[in-house]
Amino acid sequence: MQKVSKKEKALHIASILHGLYPETPVPLQHSDPYTLLIAVLLSAQCTDERVNKVTPHLFAMASNPQDMIKLDVLSIEKVIKPCGLSPRKSKAIYDLSNIILDKHAGQVPDNFEDLEALPGVGHKTASVVMSQAFGVPAFPVDTHIHRLAWRWNLSNGKNVEQTEKDLKRLFPESIWNRLHLQIIFFGRQYCQARPHNPYECPICSIYGRKQMFTDYDKIQTLQQMKRQSKSKNNPA
Repeated sequence: MQKVSKKEKALHIASILHGLYPETPVPLQHSDPYTLLIAVLLSAQCTDERVNKVTPHLFAMASNPQDMIKLDVLSIEKVIKPCGLSPRKSKAIYDLSNIILDKHAGQVPDNFEDLEALPGVGHKTASVVMSQAFGVPAFPVDTHIHRLAWRWNLSNGKNVEQTEKDLKRLFPESIWNRLHLQIIFFGRQYCQARPHNPYECPICSIYGRKQMFTDYDKIQTLQQMKRQSKSKNNPA
């Protein structure tokens, strides 16, 4: 592993990611800030792929807060059930739609304070909306980014809040909006939670935390021992 400063490492990682993913389309299908907000809310503990299968049905019924509040919560819940946590998410969608109409003239607020005051909207969801709907620099940290920041020794944060702070300090603000998507794409393609071979990963193989390699080697040794034991007990 190369001995470089965290700042140099971060810039090189950003360069590798931009080479792999020069284009960063938002994975969640949407047409405006409202539909993006709803899609991001639905993505909690759910895959983007599943959300993208559900939202066309929901948005065919209601793609704006005016139409959404004409539905009852149970109708929303029935449609979004495949996304999980449907009782809580459906109530949040209905309630935030009412608040957007009552307090924000029917428009999704374009600031963190008002967004995070909406039901079901945490800092990560607000960050996605601010960055992807309004172009405001933000660094939403999901489980992929949190995992990779630790693997690349860019953060020792025990929670996503600390990881976000660390990454914001290391990377230029001008690339935050594309970079968080590039890290997510990389995590899904090359750097999954399990199984993961750090020796073959395009970034971990260069900048991976030493513990990863130690743990991987231990697992490989144990698996080899099991294979040898099985071979002895079951001779050909």
